Amino acid sequence: MNDLALRLAQLDPQASAAVRVVGHFDSLMASRAGLQSIVRGAASLAGCPVRLVDPARRLTVRVLADGVAVPPEGEPDPAWPATEVSADGAVLVLERTGPVGTVEAVVLERAAAAAAAVLARSPSRGRGHDPAFLRVVLDDDVDEAERLAVARRLGLPASCRAVALPDGGALVVAAGDGPPPGQRAGIGGVGGVADLPASWAGARLALRLTAAGTDDDPGPRVVSAESLGALALLVRAADAEPGPQPDVRTLDRAAANAPWVLATLDAVVRADSLRGAARVLRVHHSTLQDRLASAESMLGWDLRCAEGRLRLHLALALRRAARGTGSR
Repeated sequence: MNDLALRLAQLDPQASAAVRVVGHFDSLMASRAGLQSIVRGAASLAGCPVRLVDPARRLTVRVLADGVAVPPEGEPDPAWPATEVSADGAVLVLERTGPVGTVEAVVLERAAAAAAAVLARSPSRGRGHDPAFLRVVLDDDVDEAERLAVARRLGLPASCRAVALPDGGALVVAAGDGPPPGQRAGIGGVGGVADLPASWAGARLALRLTAAGTDDDPGPRVVSAESLGALALLVRAADAEPGPQPDVRTLDRAAANAPWVLATLDAVVRADSLRGAARVLRVHHSTLQDRLASAESMLGWDLRCAEGRLRLHLALALRRAARGTGSR
């Protein structure tokens, strides 16, 4: 492909560029690249922001020309060049106006084909994620034979897992897949179709431990039930106790006194070191030390020892769990 592009470059630069575009997306498809890599390639080759919009899967991927993935801004302009990715409404859009040249047309066509291959591995909410049918396969009270029959109707993979979304919605994805990029979600354990009710229960518990990822609500946006270990037992035990846990009440009081508390403490428990936490927070190491001293005074325990950080980690997790499904 590269040799052909070099020969064409001497005869027709546009044709040579188009051949390179084809080669690029063929390589992405061969490596089973994800949607973000595909949209990033399209943005780089087209020299403008590109977004993939898939209403059926409630998914939007937007990447700037420099390769940086960013949240979508407003609705796509009808004047922007676009092409259909799938029959259930997914489209790929070049965020620019004006006529479409040869290279841009090939970028749209090949990127759409690559994205369609990825989406084909993740059923849309149209049939594969019909809420009524999904509730059947996720409900442990439904007879197993009925659940298996509905799963066959939905075309669910033999090895799969449930995904819980903040709005109460559910997905069932193949064992190797996860939620749509950027989506806040709890992921259940992997198993067969018969195991989906247990996977769904784990996914809902995991969702409660997610966060918006903001200063006001710091923490991971995606949590897997398989990563929780004994923390799942602790959350269930806390659910059986009336009212918030004492350490959670202490955290809430500290957060009310200083707006930097939650983000700082979350960085401390998630980073490999205090210097790593300072880098995440973009503050000087001495500033973090001062904040920790203030936080220790408000919380009433040492945050610089392993036991204190473990206590803090559990308190932050229980605080997220106590705030419900994570739908904020």
